[in-house]
Amino acid sequence: MQFQYRKIVFLTGAGISAESGLSLFRGKNGLWNNRNPEEVATAEALLQRRSDVLDFYNGLRHDMAEAKPNAAHLAISRLQQGYSGEVYILTQNMDTLHEKAGSENVYHIHGQINKIRCSHCHNVWETWNDITPDMPCPFCRAEKSLRPDIVFFGEEIMFTSVAEDLLRCADLFVAVGTSGEIPPASRFVWEAWKNGAKTLAFNLEPPANSVCFDRLVLGKADETLPEFIKNQFMTV
Repeated sequence: MQFQYRKIVFLTGAGISAESGLSLFRGKNGLWNNRNPEEVATAEALLQRRSDVLDFYNGLRHDMAEAKPNAAHLAISRLQQGYSGEVYILTQNMDTLHEKAGSENVYHIHGQINKIRCSHCHNVWETWNDITPDMPCPFCRAEKSLRPDIVFFGEEIMFTSVAEDLLRCADLFVAVGTSGEIPPASRFVWEAWKNGAKTLAFNLEPPANSVCFDRLVLGKADETLPEFIKNQFMTV
């Protein structure tokens, strides 16, 4: 592979997983069009409507367990495996499609759907099984203390310091399938750009922060991104 950038940082959003059959949260057919996020995606909702919230994420967990990585996930994984520089992934997605594709250095800034956290003892573990309302913590036995290890609305993202370090040192920043609407991830491109990175975006339509990108490629991520990686990095 051709070496051009010492450190490449990808930011991936729901759009990269849409071609794997997973629903978007926003947009024309987004989940939030039919469901108020305040009813299922806040810490307050978990306290007030515990069964509804857990059922909602149990359903997402089932869908994400069955989903398969598409050509965009696989292209990033191949780049990681064959590139002589460093390639990192900051993802807003709760699914594990990057990992299923074979990627490493994946940081889920909004958490992972296949992880559970106890609010009492703070242990975190992986499972694809459902969380039921009265299920006790297997570590401390506390009841009604389990929740998906994800970031609800109003909570801080995960891996903040990792993201800051990567954006400070990135030579190339590539956003894939993200709306550019939700902070702080919407500001990542600005942080990378002001530190000297070249910035690219791959999306179905211009993201809200498109003015910050040096280049914008419109189209399905599973078509445009593999072609870009092939042309840009594969040795002829």
